[in-house]
Amino acid sequence: MTDASSSPQALTELSDDESLFQTTVADFARERVAPLVAAMDRDARYADGIVPGLFELGLMGIEIPTTFGGAGASLFTAVLAIEELAKVDPAVALCVDLQNTVVNKAFLYWGSDEQQARYLPPLSRSSLGSYALSEAGSGSDAFALATRATRQGDVYRLEGRKLWITNAAEAEVFIVFATVDPDQGYRGITAFIVDRATPGLQVGKREDKLGIRASSTCELILEDCEVPVANVLGAVGQGYKIAIELLNEGRIGIGAQLVGLAAGALAQAIHYAAERRQFGQPIGAFQGVQFQLAQMAIDVETARLLVYNAARLCDAKRPFRKRAAMAKYHASQVAERVASRALEIFGGIGFTKDLPMEKFYRDAKIGTIYEGTSNIQLQTIAKQLLAGDES
Repeated sequence: MTDASSSPQALTELSDDESLFQTTVADFARERVAPLVAAMDRDARYADGIVPGLFELGLMGIEIPTTFGGAGASLFTAVLAIEELAKVDPAVALCVDLQNTVVNKAFLYWGSDEQQARYLPPLSRSSLGSYALSEAGSGSDAFALATRATRQGDVYRLEGRKLWITNAAEAEVFIVFATVDPDQGYRGITAFIVDRATPGLQVGKREDKLGIRASSTCELILEDCEVPVANVLGAVGQGYKIAIELLNEGRIGIGAQLVGLAAGALAQAIHYAAERRQFGQPIGAFQGVQFQLAQMAIDVETARLLVYNAARLCDAKRPFRKRAAMAKYHASQVAERVASRALEIFGGIGFTKDLPMEKFYRDAKIGTIYEGTSNIQLQTIAKQLLAGDES
């Protein structure tokens, strides 16, 4: 892997293996995903074969070591996969993103030997995972948790409700955050591994969303949910650290999803501008359209550079928190802006469901909200700057 401190070209220059991998994912997206995008959006669920296909291609355990059945690759490799899938369907890209940058990383960084041996092989081969942090009263204030974990002998009993939990409808394992002692504030927050079959765990209603509709977003209900002490992830009271570090890395994956979305919208707009004729010539011959396409291309490239740089810094074990926030923030702004401008180039037909532009436009909005709102990203960046952190 090229070092993140080398020349600017290194940020987008891919090795032969990375280029081949990127092409393989792009082919899968075009051949297997694209024909089903409209139906998945309408039905608000993944079509049969999509998630198994992601596992078959090795996209769900990219950073899991080969000893556990994964690819043993890098975050940057995961970023390439997420971006390529998002060019066709950001909802499918989100499934790959959450699995690799949040769920798998939780086990890789904080799982015990026994937990890794038990959960990493199925996560790389066949089982989806989910991350349950948010609640009705804890969104941006992520650690105002009401979910309680009470120890009784060799088990903890979890009580509470989680909201907006991605992949919840399909997940086989959940990483659930609860507090063992509200009086300790964030120091009482603990992460628990909860299997889907655990009594007292119920997946609630599926949200009817504006965008990324194929990706499930559900309520998670915990009522006298008994979890073995052995299923504490990391250590008691370490949940705050686990959640923060996972979100920091997860923002790079969301940035890649949004870059892919913007790149997909731009590609559609370029093709349409070359084909659509008005006043005797393609609309792409008009300077006004050309300038819009050029500005969109600049936006996509700057967002991509920020995302790639953050990913390479992370892979190199160098500080990346500020760069991840910058990448996620900028990519979310670019995705909204490019999707909007691309839809305008299509004109009236872009506003219909006959073409993919209106879906790109709807899918883009969530980028400014999840994995930390835009204001949270700006706050993170500002705090790093004021602390004199140049990383």
